[in-house]
Amino acid sequence: MLDGFAQEGLAEVWTPVAMAREVGSKPLGLTLAGERIALFRDGRGTLAALKDQCPHRGVKLSLGKVGADGCLECPFHGWRFNTSGSCTHIPLNALSEEKRQRYAVTAFPVRERGGLIWLYTRPGGEAPDEPYVPEALEKPGVHVGFYAETWNAHWTRAMENMLDSPHLPFVHQSTIGRALRRRMKPESTMEVEVEPTPTGFRTHSSMDGVPPQGSLDWLRPNGMRLNIPIPGRLMQLHMWCIPVDASHTRMLLAGARDFVRMQPLAALVDRYNTRILHEDRAIVESSHPVEAPPVSEERSVATDRATLAFRRWYHERKKQLARAAQDEPATTPLAV
Repeated sequence: MLDGFAQEGLAEVWTPVAMAREVGSKPLGLTLAGERIALFRDGRGTLAALKDQCPHRGVKLSLGKVGADGCLECPFHGWRFNTSGSCTHIPLNALSEEKRQRYAVTAFPVRERGGLIWLYTRPGGEAPDEPYVPEALEKPGVHVGFYAETWNAHWTRAMENMLDSPHLPFVHQSTIGRALRRRMKPESTMEVEVEPTPTGFRTHSSMDGVPPQGSLDWLRPNGMRLNIPIPGRLMQLHMWCIPVDASHTRMLLAGARDFVRMQPLAALVDRYNTRILHEDRAIVESSHPVEAPPVSEERSVATDRATLAFRRWYHERKKQLARAAQDEPATTPLAV
């Protein structure tokens, strides 16, 4: 178990880490929960994920290049590694294949689905299951617009924001919260419900007894899906809060719909989705403490039901990972 994944409560889970289009003929280096990862494609276009650190002198493998044999070459001394992390060549040294295997680099399970690159946060060639990929991202006839940016915030604060309904008429009063803002009175009340699902939970809210319009799904561990009700149409906003380190989070947006699919109108709708994201940014980045604290350390009310459900999961998950680290090597995957 790598320390960064455990410290962020994200060990042994699937998470998207990049858009598929970001990895072409050149390697892509990124940081996930403080751990450096190198993504690259071999000669057949097959995706691979390695620890972005050459075992020789610790430089970033992502600064290297992919050779004709599909192996990733370290930029420092030319060591070469295949998609499983095995060292295939060490220039200027006559080493047997058996000896070269001592110089392998850590590999991670990786998948390319729904226009995203998914990584399983446990070293090794196999994962115990497959990532949950929202159906809309792979559905024929659906336009999916992707966007990503990095916030100066801990991923838990960003995730709670994405699951929070009461902020809509305030932060988003000119966009998705406009209708709520118009109906809200000084004496208005909101009811927030949370229902467990196989992938996390679903939450919906009603104000002053008016039935809820749409719903939010928490996609464990760090994803959200907003289901927008349009008769006869599909429209969903997906967001993943991907920890870079303890104070930075990559916000990955995927907006899916089965209408307004042609340019330039599609681009206008996609920009509207990013506008909603930008409305949240300054608010979330101002949060203190940076990481969402245990439930007892902040004052909460009934309308915080969804965010508190996530927060309890997160802190329990961190405790579970800490216990597992003391008992390593683990013999079975951790429950999520």
